[in-house]
Amino acid sequence: MGQRSGREEGSKKLELALSKTMEAEAKEQNNEEEAEEPKAKDQRLTSVFGVADLKNEPVGLYNIGRSCCLNSLLQVFLMNTHFTGILRRITVPLRAAQKRKNVPYQMLLLLEEMQCGKRKAVSPIAFACCLSVYRVKPFVQHDAAQLFLTLWNLTKKQMKKLELVEELSDLYIICVQEHLACQKCSFETKRNSSMLTLPLPVLDSNSCMLKTLEDCLQSFFHPEELTDHNMCFCEQCGRKTPFLQSMKLVHLPQTLTIHLQRFSFEKSAYIHKLSHHLPFPQNLDFRAVLTENQCQADDSEKAAWQYELFAVVAHSGSISCGHYCAYIRSLTECKWYCFNDSEVCQVSWDDVKCTYGHSNLHWGETAYLLFYMKKHPQLPYVGVSG
Repeated sequence: MGQRSGREEGSKKLELALSKTMEAEAKEQNNEEEAEEPKAKDQRLTSVFGVADLKNEPVGLYNIGRSCCLNSLLQVFLMNTHFTGILRRITVPLRAAQKRKNVPYQMLLLLEEMQCGKRKAVSPIAFACCLSVYRVKPFVQHDAAQLFLTLWNLTKKQMKKLELVEELSDLYIICVQEHLACQKCSFETKRNSSMLTLPLPVLDSNSCMLKTLEDCLQSFFHPEELTDHNMCFCEQCGRKTPFLQSMKLVHLPQTLTIHLQRFSFEKSAYIHKLSHHLPFPQNLDFRAVLTENQCQADDSEKAAWQYELFAVVAHSGSISCGHYCAYIRSLTECKWYCFNDSEVCQVSWDDVKCTYGHSNLHWGETAYLLFYMKKHPQLPYVGVSG
């Protein structure tokens, strides 16, 4: 008990020390910004606009205390040239206080530091300070899927230019059409909705392990019968009846994010990790995976549903004690890199395949988020309300 208390006390001291460091570095950065001549500051910021994403060797991010999840997601965002092309055109806040709280601006500063410096890694402390304003706690092990959603929403919300907001949505948003059909009278309702990620189950309806990513996609779009206590009220029948629930794909974005639901909730509220082998392809063609009944799109839209794997955010360890890293394929060099906090190295496709998982290695490294990039970009999508 005494050893445990000692470890907890030591951890609190570490967090306090890091917190003070974060505050000191952020204060120093703000003082430098306020002292800098406006003209020089503008030149320094706009200089990053024309910098190639991998002009030099890729740069890592120091772990400032359980920040592996944040570091991995930042690398995925900033290695995406389509995303940084939007980021470089943001409206720069005028006041120092506004800059400290502006997520896209702080992300731009971090991008600049990573691309223009000559160090092997930089510190994301200022960015972590910015996130703490929005109750994204530092020194806490975050879930990558939840943190990805938080970062994206904060970035979108704080972009002032409407055209950039639209471009960001076109880059990431998935559009689907939900169907509910009464099995007694065939009364049907339809509703268009959007999502940032495709949350794919890794188990089927019978709790059996799915064997491939394509199987996961089929399971997600497979119609589900709503019976017994899951029945819905039918307006035409005037009572609860069995329904058939299905989802059809309408539009896929330039950057497709797939969330493999590796963490399973049991009846006892215990969460455990599903680490079984689940391969995913480098090239993914949705036309070969989904049936006509699972799509609600015209031929020109479906012709662009061909993707190539861009990045993998992988998790190793257990639910309570885990670690994240990112495998990213450079869009400028077409080489795979592993971003493990401050350590960055070139890897092969065989190294990426090691994140497929293994049933006997529950603490092993498994892919959690998959990012696919569209092979043939098309014009921005204009959604239809319904």
